[in-house]
Amino acid sequence: MDTWRQLKPLEWCKYVNKEVKVTAHEKQQHHGWVFTVDPVSASIVLVTFQEKGGTPTVRVVTGHAVQEVEVLQEGNEETSGRLRVIFTPPGAHALGPEEVKHRKESLRLWLEKNRIPVEEKGEMLCVANVLTVSAPYGAEDCSSSNEIILARVQSLVESNPDSTPDQPANS
Repeated sequence: MDTWRQLKPLEWCKYVNKEVKVTAHEKQQHHGWVFTVDPVSASIVLVTFQEKGGTPTVRVVTGHAVQEVEVLQEGNEETSGRLRVIFTPPGAHALGPEEVKHRKESLRLWLEKNRIPVEEKGEMLCVANVLTVSAPYGAEDCSSSNEIILARVQSLVESNPDSTPDQPANS
């Protein structure tokens, strides 16, 4: 059945954070919570939580094998959080909106103090129209096709004296 693969990404998003039963090739059935759907291959990433806090299992059902997807249960904030934690690197923590806003403003002021032209474009900082810095506004969040500018701005970002403990300043 090609109908699954013919759905649009926005239609697949409706399945994210929901418990589903996927019927695949040769009537194989897979149960789990949808973490995401790959927009290129239509593959479904399913997570199954173990009883009493055991290690969750992750299974990828390839898009070409999917014949039917049936929603069994809607997800909630707790489920969404449990799914996110599985794929969050150890030691990483989610930042609140106030902390992200503070980091953005701090970095913008630091770059201006160092006479670097910077402007805000939505949630991103645009540096000299050749580099962007996205949340959470650390050196690893810089993006540019110009490697020289990228390296210099990353160095400046790392030397920001107002950086937080998980992004130490190199003063």
